[in-house]
Amino acid sequence: MKFTVDRVDHLVLVCRDLETTASWYQRVLGMEREEYGGKNRTALRFGGTKINLHEVGSEGRLHAQTAQPGTLDFCLVVAVGPQDVINQLHACGVPVEGGPIGRIGALGDMVSVYCRDPDGNLIELASYLGD
Repeated sequence: MKFTVDRVDHLVLVCRDLETTASWYQRVLGMEREEYGGKNRTALRFGGTKINLHEVGSEGRLHAQTAQPGTLDFCLVVAVGPQDVINQLHACGVPVEGGPIGRIGALGDMVSVYCRDPDGNLIELASYLGD
């Protein structure tokens, strides 16, 4: 039987310092921190998705072949416009790496602003046009 992928459930982000990374995502992007699995595991929850955090050297049994901090580029859709994103980043002392710039996302045209997290991962914060 052939299958198709429905959606992304979660990502795993390898970080140098779990506390620094979790705090950054909470403070800058408003994500909720969650401890899970009874084994001191940490996730960041937003909407119907989460990012599991693995501190380098403490990755789970199954992980990317080369699991290193700062090797991920990903896009998060936000419910505000690009100027609001820029204002939030500036208020948190986070430099804007690029944007606003037009991009084409999974659902069409969007405007993106880019920044980096404490490990150097590139974070694209996108607003869909017309939302």
